[in-house]
Amino acid sequence: MKTLVILLSAVVLVSSLRFYVPPKEKKCLKEEIHKNVVVTGEYEFSQGIQYTGSIHVTDTRGHTLYKRENFADLKGKFAFTADEYDIFEICIENHPPAGHPGEKREVSLILKHGVEAKNYDDIAKAEKLKPLEVELRRLEDLADSITKDFAFMRQREEEMRNTNESTNSRVLYLSIFSMLCLLGLAIWQVLFLRNYFKSKKLID
Repeated sequence: MKTLVILLSAVVLVSSLRFYVPPKEKKCLKEEIHKNVVVTGEYEFSQGIQYTGSIHVTDTRGHTLYKRENFADLKGKFAFTADEYDIFEICIENHPPAGHPGEKREVSLILKHGVEAKNYDDIAKAEKLKPLEVELRRLEDLADSITKDFAFMRQREEEMRNTNESTNSRVLYLSIFSMLCLLGLAIWQVLFLRNYFKSKKLID
C-alpha cells in the first residue's frame, strides 16, 4: 500500500485541497498544530457506485483522534482539539467494490484551525452579540492567534540557537581533544623511536 505524505504549513488557518486517491490505496497529509487549537475538517468524495471510503486521524504517538471506516457517504466532517503541540496525520482510503479493480476517486478536503474553526454564529446566539461585536471578537481571536504564532516561532528560534551553540561547543571540545590525542601520539612515537634507535646503538 502506497502512502503519499504532504506537509502543510501551520501558519495557514484554512487549507483547501483536491487530490485523487487510487483504488485500494491511501493518501496521508500531515498538519502541524499548536497546543489547545481546535481543528475542523470537511471531506467529500467523488461519486462511485458501491464504493466506500475511510478516514483516520492520528497524532505522532499513535492516538486516534477521529476514525471512520468503510462509509458509503460522500461527505463528512470531523473535529478535534490539540492537547499539545504535535504533527497530526490525516489518512484517506478508497475502497472499490469487492472483486472490482476500481478507479481513482477525487477527494476534496478543507481543514480549518484556530480562529477559522470557530463557529461565530453560535457564539453570537449564545452570548447575544451584535454583528459588530462578533467581528470584533473574531479580530481579537485572530490577533491572539498571531501573537501566539510569533511567540512560538521565537521560542523555536531560541531552541535552534541554543542547539547550534551547544553543537559548536561540542565540536570545539572534540577538536581540542583530537589535537591533544594526536600531539600525545606524536610525542610517544618520537620517544619510542628514540629509545629503539638507542637500543640498536644507531644514535647516542
